[in-house]
Amino acid sequence: MQRRQSKKERRQTRILDALKHNPAKRVNELAEELEVSPETIRRDLSELDAEGSIRRTYGGAVRTSPLEPALADRMKLHVQAREQIAACAVDALQDVENLYIGGGATTLHFARALRAVERSLTILTASFEIAIELAANPLFKVISVPGRVELQEGLVHGPDTLRFIADYHVQAAIIGASAIDEVGVSEAHPSAADVYAAMIQQAEHTYVVADRSKIGHKSLKRILNWNERTTLVTDCELSREMQQSFGTAGANLAVADSQRRP
Repeated sequence: MQRRQSKKERRQTRILDALKHNPAKRVNELAEELEVSPETIRRDLSELDAEGSIRRTYGGAVRTSPLEPALADRMKLHVQAREQIAACAVDALQDVENLYIGGGATTLHFARALRAVERSLTILTASFEIAIELAANPLFKVISVPGRVELQEGLVHGPDTLRFIADYHVQAAIIGASAIDEVGVSEAHPSAADVYAAMIQQAEHTYVVADRSKIGHKSLKRILNWNERTTLVTDCELSREMQQSFGTAGANLAVADSQRRP
């Protein structure tokens, strides 16, 4: 017979669930949502921190369990949707001559679609897998951004990376997303978030490539607010609330054709 959870265990489970959807929560927010006192939440957070489920922060907590599986595992998910998104994003870059590409599963699918383009392009990327993928096209000039290697995500990061990115102005940046909401894009990995934010800063236009599983969520660090220089390339229509946010911000939406074969 399965043991019933105690009231405290149920409350702590709800705390972890809340941090999964919004991984940076304040004590007062949690107390209000769970209808308990801030002191009770602080005790729960201390216990969860001691067991390694979260990390306490000033005034709140963040969940320490990975918000995304490793890149190799993510490459096996949503493959057809990501291939369609990649093809749609390549079509949107007809007049682009130089671009940044971030890391992640959907951007790697994008690189594989881009490799077949038969024209000259200058591509800068922090992902060594993407650099290798695109270097197979002799028409491309591929520049691998320097930095400290992060094996799990297959990219480089750090001060050298950010300084290098700041020296290059490009027409477009292609980035993935850990999560997308009505405000913008957020990333689960802080080091990757800094790299992507730097690329966005140096690009005339940013294309966010993300499948529907990322929409309606928040992750650890926000890297982009929707604006007129951004386009979301995805595989579904947006909710009414998201459409209103896009309209207010002047952002663009491109929905991949589900009938198209990449």
